[in-house]
Formats: sequence, C-alpha cells, structure tokens
Amino acid sequence: MRRTQALRALASETHIDPAKFILPLFILPGEKREEQIPSMPGVSKVSVDKLSALAERLKSRAVLLFGVPDDKDKDDTGESALLDDSIVASAIRALKAARPEIAVITDACLCAYMKHGHCGVVRGDAVDNDATLRLLARMACAHARAGADMAAPSAMMDGQVAAIRSALDDAGFADTAIMSYAAKFKSAFYGPFRDAAHSAPQFGDRAGYQVPPGNRREAIRDALLDEHEGADWLMVKPAMPYLDVLAELRANTRLPIAAYQVSGEYSMLKSAALAGAVDERAAVLESITSIRRAGADAVITYYAEELCEWLG
Repeated sequence: MRRTQALRALASETHIDPAKFILPLFILPGEKREEQIPSMPGVSKVSVDKLSALAERLKSRAVLLFGVPDDKDKDDTGESALLDDSIVASAIRALKAARPEIAVITDACLCAYMKHGHCGVVRGDAVDNDATLRLLARMACAHARAGADMAAPSAMMDGQVAAIRSALDDAGFADTAIMSYAAKFKSAFYGPFRDAAHSAPQFGDRAGYQVPPGNRREAIRDALLDEHEGADWLMVKPAMPYLDVLAELRANTRLPIAAYQVSGEYSMLKSAALAGAVDERAAVLESITSIRRAGADAVITYYAEELCEWLG
C-alpha cells in the first residue's frame, strides 16, 4: 500500500487543509508602522492602517489578533484594552471592511496592556482572579461590538469562559463564539511571542495560573470545565510538546479543538531551516501533520500563509 503515490494517497489517514489554519497577527497603534520581530524571522507587527492591504493578499481564512500597545498606554487596569476604539477593535473593523468573509478571532488577555505584564489585576504579588474576570468580559464585549467572530480568552483565570459567555449574552452577542485557551501550559516556548508583544512579567512568573508542564490530568480537567462553562472551541497550547494532552482531550470531548504552534516552535523550525539543518517545507508539513493526527481540528500557526501557498 506504500508502493506508489496513488496507493499512499488512498490509504492516507491525516489530511492537511488550508481551511484549517489560523494566522496570528500582531497589531500596533498609530499609522504606517511595520516592525520585524528579530526572534521570529519572517513575522512582522503592523499598524491598523496597513490591514486593508494585508487582508487583500491573505491566503488564510482565519486570523487571531493580538494588540501590542505602546508602553505609554499601559497601566495597572488594562484600560486601553477595554475601549471600543482599542487597537484590536480597530483592527477587527479594518479587516471586516476589507474581507468580511475572514473569520476574526481575538485574544482576550490583559498581559500586553498591563505595566506589570501579568494576565490580570495584581493585588500584592498575586493576580486577583475575580477582579480580572470583569475586565476580560468587558474586553470580549468590545471585540464583539467591533465585529469579532470569536473571543479567545487566554488569561487562564478560573471561570473566565462563564464570565465572558454571560457578558456576551447579556450584551446581545449570543452568536459570538468562545475559543478557550483551555490547556495553556507554563512553557518556555513563549519567549519570542513575549519579545514581540512586550508582555513578559515584570516580577515573578505565571506559574500561579498556567498549567505545570508535567500535569496532563489537570490540563484535561481545566479543558472540560471550560466546556461545561460554555466554550465553543477548546485549545491546547503549545502544540507539539503537548501532543499527548491533545490526543487525550480529543478522546474526551465532542467540541472542536485548536492547537497553537507557538512562537518558540516556529522560531526553532525557522532557525533550523536557515541553518540548513532541515528542509523547511518538509519539516513544517510534518509538524502540522503530527498536530492534526493527534486530534486538532484547526492549527494556529505563524506558517499559515506559507502552508496555504505550499498546499495550493
């Protein structure tokens, strides 16, 4: 059954479809800005005014938006993330005006908007879970008013899905879906992203609210709790280091699951390719195949545009 390409295709079990890719985008305030990310070769941050032209040439059918405010706009409450003219809200409107059919998903987290870099309101040396829930709900509603198709809470606060679902429903956005970062591990693979978003914690770390790398059962429990609270999608992040978690979650839920091939995974593949250590296209396709094989319905990846091009 492996003798020819036609025979191999007949027996193929895992398929890679361009419709299954979600492209992360970093959005800057201001105008006429485009900044390369040194630790992520080939990835840039762009200002809102550049999104219309970008949307016209996008091959990806879905995007995940991250706002990257200037330091002067950061505070202790994340207020700039909650406004109807926030970076992300403005980006949603620009993308939807240019390409209404693109699925726009928005990251709902406060770390990039806080001076201290943590994912919520800080009291003393700890994050106040319940105070943070109210802000996350306001952020998701602002994104929904701008036209977002889906809010993706990534703060890993207990009860965040229930709080956002209730707020969206009360505000008249019952059709706005929630993609929960349900199994988000405290990972070393986020380094390049934190450089890009300027969101590294100024003190301590995020061990108090992200899943320890060795805890598979805890990750599954958290994901199933989010399903119970009303999540429409679940997510495993990072992807390849946690394929066992992804596979087990796939066996325990009927919800669609996304897996995030995070910045560190991207940078390792890109660096290996630039060094001539691997064939970039073959290595990326193999990595995406492994993520899909483990059970991901969609893959969030910085390689989304190249993958769409490679796959035609």
